[in-house]
Amino acid sequence: MAASKKSVAQAADNSSKNPSPPAFTREQDLHALRDMLLIRRFEEKAGQLYGMGAIGGFCHLYIGQEAIVVGMQMAIGEGDQVITGYRDHGHMLACGMDARGVMAELTGRRGGYSKGKGGSMHMFSKEKNFYGGHGIVGAQVSLGTGLAFANRYRGNDRVSLAYFGDGAANQGQVYESFNMAELWKLPVVYIIENNRYAMGTSVTRSSAQTDFSRRGASFNIPGEQIDGMDVRAVKAAGDKAVKWCRDGNGPYILEMQTYRYRGHSMSDPAKYRTREEVDRVRHDQDPIEQVRNRLLAAKVSEDDLKKIDAEVREIVNAAADFAQNDPEPDVSELYTDVYR
Repeated sequence: MAASKKSVAQAADNSSKNPSPPAFTREQDLHALRDMLLIRRFEEKAGQLYGMGAIGGFCHLYIGQEAIVVGMQMAIGEGDQVITGYRDHGHMLACGMDARGVMAELTGRRGGYSKGKGGSMHMFSKEKNFYGGHGIVGAQVSLGTGLAFANRYRGNDRVSLAYFGDGAANQGQVYESFNMAELWKLPVVYIIENNRYAMGTSVTRSSAQTDFSRRGASFNIPGEQIDGMDVRAVKAAGDKAVKWCRDGNGPYILEMQTYRYRGHSMSDPAKYRTREEVDRVRHDQDPIEQVRNRLLAAKVSEDDLKKIDAEVREIVNAAADFAQNDPEPDVSELYTDVYR
């Protein structure tokens, strides 16, 4: 992949310069609605199972942020790779991983993607080009950069997507990765999912530079702020960023401005924000309702939309049944797949 001579100035550098996102076709909106509903219903069910004690350990839900992974998956091509942190269930489902295998991993069952030994934060599917699920804050950024290095070294045209949050954006290894990626023009899109709170700490209390799209400026990496609650805006930005990387211009940063409706994890009561704040975002910006309203305006019937939701709920309920009835790993498997 030959490096291009394009300058950073040729890339858009903030959301104020972005036009309104291109309209989706009816088929694109239906696709986006179905995938976002699958993620939301899955996460709602995971929350229920956690409350019942069927899921142990850590569990970080993606409710509210669905438009990001769905829009970005619509922007990438076959063979492109995805890596993320611990809030990862939505990314797996968007990549096409089976809901039964994901849910079974949450409940620690043999049919899970990591054979019941990885749990919520540690799943992987080479077949679906999903490289984890990582529990160490920010560690996936370096690994995503490594995927891009491997692609460049092998001379293919694949692009890697490295997702991380506003909290992880303050990790030192992120900037080491930025430097290497720009120096060697590696094809990686850095996607900062800014959901406004790193655990319970707001962005304004933890970050001197709250415009995360500018975090790569000293390395000459272009960046944009995107409405991460609008799947159309996400896809449009993803199309541009992926093309930039695939054309050999080096890395690109997308700050997705989003919001998580639940606490940082299932053990977080989220007392650092008000119920009114959450309700306001749900009412004004919910990514699923935006698509649903567009489809209704396009004369898709309420019954058709209810049918999609019912089909998704059936998939999720079947996944939950499987995850509660599949056998647990046998004790003899304790050291299987562990390097000794």
